[in-house]
Amino acid sequence: MYPRLLADSARNAGVKKIVAAAFTGETDSILAQHVDVLDWMRVGQLNRLLKFFRAQAIHHAIMAGQVAPKNLFDLQPDWRALLLLGKLKERTAESIFTAIADELAKVDVELLPATTFLEDFLAPSGLVTGSKLSRHEEDDVDLGWRIAKEIARLDIGQTIIAKNGCSPTRAG
Repeated sequence: MYPRLLADSARNAGVKKIVAAAFTGETDSILAQHVDVLDWMRVGQLNRLLKFFRAQAIHHAIMAGQVAPKNLFDLQPDWRALLLLGKLKERTAESIFTAIADELAKVDVELLPATTFLEDFLAPSGLVTGSKLSRHEEDDVDLGWRIAKEIARLDIGQTIIAKNGCSPTRAG
């Protein structure tokens, strides 16, 4: 859904040519109806991805969608992806995506924020619904935010709940 929404929003914003790299077993084939060019490849075919972007004269890209963790265990990386992975001290989502962004930059492709073209779909900052938060509730929000940032830093995809100054986290 997100890749289609992104493609449609980019088109509505005036983007003339929308190109997508689709991953076998990951990307919904209906995306082809929302883009001008779609090329299928396996997760891990970094060299093919970079050649595709060069051939299409792409200079801006957005990562849209996700790769199911189970497919990362069946990864068949090409030589370029093997080199990239071999250079990494840590293989977290953040370090891998940063390294991919660096490889894209080498072929003059700038990675744009995932929310580009989607501003109308984002919640505004601040309280969206309900009454003003009490001081204790604001403290709970601050606690939850600090814990959520730490969970993200540790690359643990989980949920955090904070109430009355407590944070009973649960694996989700």
